[in-house]
Amino acid sequence: MANHTVKVESGRAGEDGKPSVGPVYRNSLAKNGFPPLDPDMTTSWDVFRVAAEKYPNNRMLGWREIKNGKAGPYLWKTYKEVYEEVLQVGSALCHLGAKPGSRIGIYGANCPQWIVVMEACNGYSLICVPLYDTLGSGAIDYILKHADIDFVFVQDKKMKEILSSSCESARLIKSIVSFSSTTGEQNDAAADIGIKLYSWNETLRMGKEYPSEPLPPQPHNICTIMYTSGTSGNPKGVVLTHESHATYVKGADLFLNEFEDKMTTDDVYLSFLPLAHILDRMIEEYFFHNGASVGYYQGDIHALRDDLMELKPTLFAGVPRVFERLWLWVSGVLKALSELRPLRRMIFNALYKHKLRWMRLGYSHKTASPFADMLAFRKVKARLGGRVRLIISGGAPLNPEIEEFLRVTSCAYLTQGYGLTETCGLSTVGFPDDMSLVGTVGVASTYSEVRLEEAPELGYDPLGTPSRGRNMCKREDTLL
Repeated sequence: MANHTVKVESGRAGEDGKPSVGPVYRNSLAKNGFPPLDPDMTTSWDVFRVAAEKYPNNRMLGWREIKNGKAGPYLWKTYKEVYEEVLQVGSALCHLGAKPGSRIGIYGANCPQWIVVMEACNGYSLICVPLYDTLGSGAIDYILKHADIDFVFVQDKKMKEILSSSCESARLIKSIVSFSSTTGEQNDAAADIGIKLYSWNETLRMGKEYPSEPLPPQPHNICTIMYTSGTSGNPKGVVLTHESHATYVKGADLFLNEFEDKMTTDDVYLSFLPLAHILDRMIEEYFFHNGASVGYYQGDIHALRDDLMELKPTLFAGVPRVFERLWLWVSGVLKALSELRPLRRMIFNALYKHKLRWMRLGYSHKTASPFADMLAFRKVKARLGGRVRLIISGGAPLNPEIEEFLRVTSCAYLTQGYGLTETCGLSTVGFPDDMSLVGTVGVASTYSEVRLEEAPELGYDPLGTPSRGRNMCKREDTLL
């Protein structure tokens, strides 16, 4: 761990009622100060605009059409095509009365339209407010009013909820835009509460008919208000600036460039974690920065494996529960093997221990035992689509046993970290090729400083051995 961090401030004993605090640590990438942002990449809009200029013909957003209840192959829009739609949606919003600083709600599952609206907000200095109904009963009604939302883009199957009589705050909205087409019933329901409802294609046509030039934001401008459950009461709105987002992307770039497998334009990410959460959103922005591709799941978590097999992503991010299911599947297979073919189980265990030993000695998963990968672990790799080379776990601690298992058998690097919406993603991150970090959330991320603070009622002393503290105090460029 010492190779990954630098101490920039010593700890100090508590006095005058103040608690003791441990040393302040930074990522070694920031040992001489936090790296400056690139002059042409200081906002979320810059991240997308520059990528659209550099990679106009690259595949950007992918989705699957459902016909007769069956998902077809992935269809794609290029960066150029997405950029054109972004300008059309932004222009339509301006025509409808949106001004810089207007709040734009997005309510629906991950899909290309979600990103088009998000980038339109970025390009026209509008504030994106994701709506996420699992925050609790009445959360949508509360957020619409609390965030003072002017316009809402809604997925078709969410339309009924936002137009229902129980969503009283919907009456305060100026217009609603559907991600798809609209029905007569939906139009009537919107008219009953005095709202104009537009289809997606109507909105694009409006933008073409009344074009407006982008109104780029400044780094200090608000980019998004992202709501979280908090510890009690109503959802809490976290205000994040454009600079926060650009800083995260820069930090991820510097961090991942340290490793053997560099990010390329050929990389593909499967998006199924909610875009209303910070983890998925920041991964996607990082992919866009690199001109890579993002494919969206069909909206059914039970069909996720089918999406994996079709898309064959190179990066897979999930919460521990997803990886627990994979681990349980492999455990079940191994249990069956031990009963039917005990020799195969013995071979698997022997190869596992052999590869783990070399990885603990510092060899990468690629070089530790290619023979074991080919003979014993290729089916685990295939379970994730066959091409995954980096796995990211977030949202909760990953069981160390499962983390070690995936590092050995997935034929991919794995990292987990710790972060908050308030820190625009990662505060600490594990190095994918360092086995000594298994079971931890790693070290300070590129733009973070961390330390421990005394908790005497728990017996935690940040200056003791081992050092323990109640919380990690962060001072970051990613904070508002």
